[in-house]
Amino acid sequence: MDENSTKSGRSGPAQEEIEYDLLPSLIGYHLRRAQIAVFNDFAREMADVQITPGQFGVIVLIGANGGLTQSALARAVGIERSTMVAVIDTLESRGIVERRPSPVDRRSYALALSDDGSKLLDRLKPMVRAHEARIAGELSGAEKQSLLDLLKRLGVAGE
Repeated sequence: MDENSTKSGRSGPAQEEIEYDLLPSLIGYHLRRAQIAVFNDFAREMADVQITPGQFGVIVLIGANGGLTQSALARAVGIERSTMVAVIDTLESRGIVERRPSPVDRRSYALALSDDGSKLLDRLKPMVRAHEARIAGELSGAEKQSLLDLLKRLGVAGE
């Protein structure tokens, strides 16, 4: 192999060996690597509908909890209320979500899926199930459940 060949046999500049130091022992490092892989697969699955993982979560929660306020939704998702306003603005501009006057608090809005939003959610759910099956394809059912349980425990520990 000449000096311009890489270990894979392709020619080009030699690739440097990377020393990862303590990174491989860090949960956060592996969570971030896994998140990137999961989000990239999600983006490929959702390319035609242009929905992000965060938007999907918001659509699901609104669909399951009609009349939810933006503040309650922000708490459920774990983001700042101001960030949630931008997410809802985007979904509303696409005709997916509607802001309606709250029946209990004149200062806030109740969120609901539009008819198009409900139809979109019905279309998205099988797509997300296919994405989940693909990303967890190397895990047994017990391993997947164990991973979910561990991630939930980490999420609670970080609050």
